[in-house]
Amino acid sequence: MEKLAIFDVDYTLTKRETLRQLFYFIIKKKPQNIIYLPRAIFSGLFFVLGIYDEKNTKESFLKFIDGLDEKDMRNLVKEFYEEKLSKILYEDGINMIRKLKKQGCKIYLISASPEFYLNELYAIEEVDKIIGSKFLVQEGKHRSQMHGNNCKGEEKVKRLKEELKKDNIEVDFENSYMFSDSLSDLPLLNLVGKPYLINYKKNHDSIEILKWK
Repeated sequence: MEKLAIFDVDYTLTKRETLRQLFYFIIKKKPQNIIYLPRAIFSGLFFVLGIYDEKNTKESFLKFIDGLDEKDMRNLVKEFYEEKLSKILYEDGINMIRKLKKQGCKIYLISASPEFYLNELYAIEEVDKIIGSKFLVQEGKHRSQMHGNNCKGEEKVKRLKEELKKDNIEVDFENSYMFSDSLSDLPLLNLVGKPYLINYKKNHDSIEILKWK
């Protein structure tokens, strides 16, 4: 049986929210995309007011990718990783990935953020699998419509088990690890025998808190 080391991404491995950083990066590269800023602001506002759920919020926010060619997206997210994403990773998080990989764990990154750019984190050679929210690609063009459910909470457990079944991997969950900054990941934290909260600002009775820089 395999042991897993599962990592959330935003605010667990990264110092900032990755989707927002992608938007800033795209505006810097193509200033004409500033026209999507009001939509981004209203998406967040509608979420706070309860008008949108997280799926609706992301689909509205990501309007700036609608119609983007697959090749152009590949080039864009590669630049995003090299120029921004790779520079906001917690050094302690990367060291933990390397440590647990050497101990024989398979490294899984599971996030609610979009897979189309999270896949660049395969550049971290120890990473075995990345699972994120999926967005449609139709006739070679990216769309802001989510394919399936937002990869959060219980959905993360569902997606993980689907991938394990597909890859024919049996897991020793009691001796596996999970790292997250948020209790929204309780379904995954409760799944493993070695859960950790990262930079969590409150105390927790049963989950150890690690401070990463």
